[in-house]
Amino acid sequence: MKPFVREYTNDEVLKDDVQKLSNNGIHKDNIYLMTHDDDRTERLADSTDANTVGLNEMNMKEAVGNLFNKKGDELRNKLQDLGFSASEAETYEERLDEGKVLLMVQDSSSVEHILN
Repeated sequence: MKPFVREYTNDEVLKDDVQKLSNNGIHKDNIYLMTHDDDRTERLADSTDANTVGLNEMNMKEAVGNLFNKKGDELRNKLQDLGFSASEAETYEERLDEGKVLLMVQDSSSVEHILN
């Protein structure tokens, strides 16, 4: 099942939304953040207590292949490992190129209700 996705341009709004999810019982293991910059992703994940897409979410072949891929290829692979189609991954990777942050939440049907 594909995760819920929301795009952000404001880090403070993102942090507030991650806190809302946590306060409403969404476990941090189901909350992922992704940006086009690894340092920014790590900083945001640390400050919000969310996860990044890492080796646990990827298959080993792609994880090793990503060592040699360009950043865009790596991000698209990660998005596909989370359940997005190749075209969806391409679209989201373009959004990341624009500086947006993706909040992705797995295994929760109540996310839209919580964030609206």
